[in-house]
Amino acid sequence: MGGPGSFSGTNLELAGGHNQRVTLQAIRINSPITRVDLAEMTGLTSPAIANITKKLLAAGLIEEVGRVRGGRGQPAKMLAINPDGCFSIGVNIDRDHITMVALDLLGRVRARAEREADFALPAAVARFFRQETKRFFEKEGVPRDKVIGIGVAAPDDLGKVELPLRPASYGAWNDVDVAALFAKILPLPVYVENDATAAAIGEMQFGGGLQRSSFFYILVSWGLGGGLVLDGAYFRGATGRSGEIGFLPLQGVKTGGQLQDVVSLSALHQHLAASGVEAASLKDLDESEPRIQRALDAWTKLAARQLEGPLVAINCLVNPDAILIGGRLPHSAARALTQQLNAAIARRAGEIPAVCPVELAAIAEDAPAVGAAILPFSDLLFPTRAALLKTTV
Repeated sequence: MGGPGSFSGTNLELAGGHNQRVTLQAIRINSPITRVDLAEMTGLTSPAIANITKKLLAAGLIEEVGRVRGGRGQPAKMLAINPDGCFSIGVNIDRDHITMVALDLLGRVRARAEREADFALPAAVARFFRQETKRFFEKEGVPRDKVIGIGVAAPDDLGKVELPLRPASYGAWNDVDVAALFAKILPLPVYVENDATAAAIGEMQFGGGLQRSSFFYILVSWGLGGGLVLDGAYFRGATGRSGEIGFLPLQGVKTGGQLQDVVSLSALHQHLAASGVEAASLKDLDESEPRIQRALDAWTKLAARQLEGPLVAINCLVNPDAILIGGRLPHSAARALTQQLNAAIARRAGEIPAVCPVELAAIAEDAPAVGAAILPFSDLLFPTRAALLKTTV
């Protein structure tokens, strides 16, 4: 398949499943849309579109939302995604918080829960998930029978990577089957993914990726991660560890260290504490207070200096449409960081072949949780290259 705006049907052996996914994707991105326009957009025949849309209507995934007026003959019926057609649940586990969302088929957050928790252990995460799913179903109106899966986003090597304030007990995550932890509570398919990967996939399906076929996503979390989307598909690399920007070496620092030692929420916490700013949570910061403003400004300048080299490399090696920054950074710091990075990269424009803009991601703060919730949709409903492969699971 082409980029996110391109929908191409196929006559391969598995065409039924793939063409149904392609049609659903075309409706999702272009609704309301007529069957005639769907046939033109996908390259499928009118009878094929009629058959596929009949199945999608019967499944409750799409709905008829009106007719096109003004033309000759019978007014054409318009089709759109039925947001209540199905739901999924996404969970983001990080060293400083647990976030959970319920997503409808339009990608809208229909229920949300968050707990600020430093290095929450598996038992605490399981209790949180059990309590909040009960609330989602009983009080938030999420229909239990229409939830098709659970997505879980967490940093790779969650219990192994040494980061500031990490307790020894956090190594318990090394011995946990994460999928089984959630499936035991809610018996549904569970998809486990790296948090930056999930954030990039979420952006690809419901954010800026709808307008851009290639981008690099930088997730500023307790650590620092990245995700790479090329030509409308997520690129994992040979061993599934592409985008690991946080492990790049620091520049101009004789004592060594990694990029996430400076550019991460844990590094920002340390910087604020060293500046005399005490905050249990970054959400508690009064960003308008002059002393906090000065501390955030100093950190963004330091972060921008360390990110400049990696972003030049991304421009040269990947040539994406954009570099997107997401995560839980304070809003003023996130805006200042993108501005400073754009200015820095612009100054290098004459030295490198191409320069892309640095922008805030459309899905930012809850990006890993939202991206995790999209994983069941991606596997079961949306078109992917894997949908064309004959595989046995």
